[in-house]
Amino acid sequence: MKMNVMVAHDGESSDDARPLRSGVLEYITVIGIFDSGVGGLTVWQHVSDAAPQADLWYLADQANVPYGPRPLDEVRSIVTGVTDRLVLMGASTVVMACHTASAAALEEMRSRHPGIDFVGLEPAIKPATEWTTTGRVGVLATSTTLDGPLYARVVERYAGDVDIVTRPAPELVTMVEAGETDNAVVEDAVVPLIDAGIDALVLGCTHFGFLASEIAAVAGPSVHVIDPAPAVAAQVLRVADLNGSGTRNFETTGDEIAFVHQLERLIR
Repeated sequence: MKMNVMVAHDGESSDDARPLRSGVLEYITVIGIFDSGVGGLTVWQHVSDAAPQADLWYLADQANVPYGPRPLDEVRSIVTGVTDRLVLMGASTVVMACHTASAAALEEMRSRHPGIDFVGLEPAIKPATEWTTTGRVGVLATSTTLDGPLYARVVERYAGDVDIVTRPAPELVTMVEAGETDNAVVEDAVVPLIDAGIDALVLGCTHFGFLASEIAAVAGPSVHVIDPAPAVAAQVLRVADLNGSGTRNFETTGDEIAFVHQLERLIR
């Protein structure tokens, strides 16, 4: 797989920056996928595997990672800039592969760019409530996701009589970005939910997908761990233009060399 990796610079706004098909005066239409860091690569991988011919543009906003501890208004402002960048680069579909970004700005971005298809993430409360037999579901997420109106609407719509137990875990985001695995940190995040009697655990942050096996090991075989990435990717495949030449562009607002090392470690 050929990868093009670049650094995003503030103020880039020229249409000349948009990619062209080689030798043809035709702008490439891409599927734009973004996250505060590398967590959205869990979604990117499923889309890439299922649609190798599609043109994908992944943007990691690592200058602002993590989004989770930031106020909703600040995240909304950041996401506006990231979305505008992807639209500039030719995105006809924008995937907010980040629960926090979706909670803060999904509806606003749909209004801002009415001609663009948006796919966002919401905590997978619905499948968790369908799975549980104990009537108690756990949600690992960021504080901004848990405090956002999107999460509140999802819980109101689907939770019913099911008891939802939440735990913010921003330290897991930091661990994934650093390429580390510390079982003690995972245990600190997961064990309180297990002690609360859950039998279904929602991964409410795409970063957590890279720790799914470690989380499942702590949770034990009686707890069903739900990673939303496959379902989100399936929605992308339903709405996006999958015709292309199979280009894979990666962009970071952070350190390019460190980002390349992360890509080499995390994608296949």
